[in-house]
Amino acid sequence: MKKLRARESDALVALQGAVADVPGVLPTARGLSHFGEHALGWLGLSAAGAALDAPRRRAWLRVGASAFLAHAASVALKRVVRRPRPDDPRISVGVGTPSKLSFPSSHATSTTAALVSVAELTGNRLPLLGVPVMMVSRMVLGVHFPVDTAVGAAIGAATAKAVSAVDAQADRKARTR
Repeated sequence: MKKLRARESDALVALQGAVADVPGVLPTARGLSHFGEHALGWLGLSAAGAALDAPRRRAWLRVGASAFLAHAASVALKRVVRRPRPDDPRISVGVGTPSKLSFPSSHATSTTAALVSVAELTGNRLPLLGVPVMMVSRMVLGVHFPVDTAVGAAIGAATAKAVSAVDAQADRKARTR
C-alpha cells in the first residue's frame, strides 16, 4: 500500500508540475470543485432540466437521483475505507475539503453518475467527456489520488446504470397494471 501511495503521489506531483502554470487550469479546477461539492451542481442541473423539459421530466429526475445516490454511496464508502487525502509536501492543495478522507472521490462519483444519465437522456455520448475533466481536476487540486477518482467514476457509472434499470422496471410494472 505504501508503494501505491508513493507512486500516486509522484503522479500528482508530475501532473501538477505539468499544468500548474497553464492559464485557467487552477481557476477552472476550483470552479468544478465548487460545482461538484455534495453533488449540488448536478442536483441543480437535474431540477432545472425537470422544470424546463416537461416531456423528459422523469429522465431529468433520474439524473438527480443518480448523482445523489452515487454521492451517498461514496460518502459511506469513505467512512469504511478511511484512506487519507494526499499529504506529500510536494503536492499543492488548491481547495478546501469537507473531510480528510480521500477514497473514493465523491466528485468523480456524482459527476460520472450525472453525466452517464445525461448521456442516456440525450442519446449523445458527448457529456461523458466531462468525467475525465472532473477526475483530473481533483488531482490537479491535490485532493485525490488517481485510484480515488477511477474508483469513484466506476461507482458513479454503476449507480447511473442501476438507477436507470430500476426506473425502467418500475415503468414496465406501471404500464402492465
